[in-house]
Amino acid sequence: MKIEKLEVSQHLDTRKLYEEVFSEDEKSFVDYYYQEKTKNNIIYIVREDDDIQAMLHLNPYILMVNGIEKESYYIVAVATRKEYRGRRYMAGLLREALLNMYQAGVTFTYLMPAAEAIYLPHDFRTMYEQNIEYYAPEEKLAESITVQAAEDKDCDEISAWAQKELARKYQVYAKRDKNYYERLLKELACEDGKLIIYRKAGQIVDVRPYYEESKETEEVEKKEAKPKIMIRIVDVRRMLMSLKLKSLMAVSFQITDPLIPENNRYVTMTGTEFSGLMLMDGKPETSEGILPVSALGELVFGAKTVEEISKEEGVSMSGRMASELEKIIPLSRIYLNEAV
Repeated sequence: MKIEKLEVSQHLDTRKLYEEVFSEDEKSFVDYYYQEKTKNNIIYIVREDDDIQAMLHLNPYILMVNGIEKESYYIVAVATRKEYRGRRYMAGLLREALLNMYQAGVTFTYLMPAAEAIYLPHDFRTMYEQNIEYYAPEEKLAESITVQAAEDKDCDEISAWAQKELARKYQVYAKRDKNYYERLLKELACEDGKLIIYRKAGQIVDVRPYYEESKETEEVEKKEAKPKIMIRIVDVRRMLMSLKLKSLMAVSFQITDPLIPENNRYVTMTGTEFSGLMLMDGKPETSEGILPVSALGELVFGAKTVEEISKEEGVSMSGRMASELEKIIPLSRIYLNEAV
């Protein structure tokens, strides 16, 4: 298996495989994707028999995590040509991407799985279900509310409103600057969609996507399905130092990671509700338990409680360690609703 990281000038070479594997995507969306998203993304491929047989795309996002900006990547377009499946190309691509993200200082990565079972062996776990509210022309609005379709000139104002709203409600979300909304308008337009602004007394109070009738059934199905988002920790040290605490804590334990060797370590966590979490290298003789990186992720993002992860394979912890881990404030308020 030969894995390559493509130059930006080579990104278009993957379109043939994209259209073959994701045949349900409309041409207008694929045009948008290759004109906009591949300008600055990273694409890894497996080349066999003088052609691209598998690929994985990393689409960059700045995420806000407890009020701090962190560079991250949304893993999309993971695909293998039908005749070449079963050769562990995807596993190789994922490992290569994870190792390179670690070297780049990425804290965690995420994806929307075609099937959760595909990514569980690679320590991704479901942490969030997308929840998008759509504009419906038939909905009855209060007399004080007006609606209009957003244009490029509105993106600064939308961004300012969204950043305040998201910071108030969530701990983890994509930073939504002017460029984010300019690109979103193009993404919606390629599928006959619009972004609708709700205003009250001239001020923005909400924004929601809207699709023409031809897309209505499909979008309702998407809404009801609530696509899942799976997250994987890339750098355990950066992840742990992003956390806040409920009260004074001190605990030492071992972390295991089968894919990223640098994450295999003993750590000592200390801190208070005022200082946040502080991290030091731990020692085997002071360790109170073991947490695989997948279980640590579930705890950090609030997908499972301490008691629930204590029953998982590979986990061991003393009663005192369990009590100390309860003092972590999980990153459970997540808003990652991007499509690509």
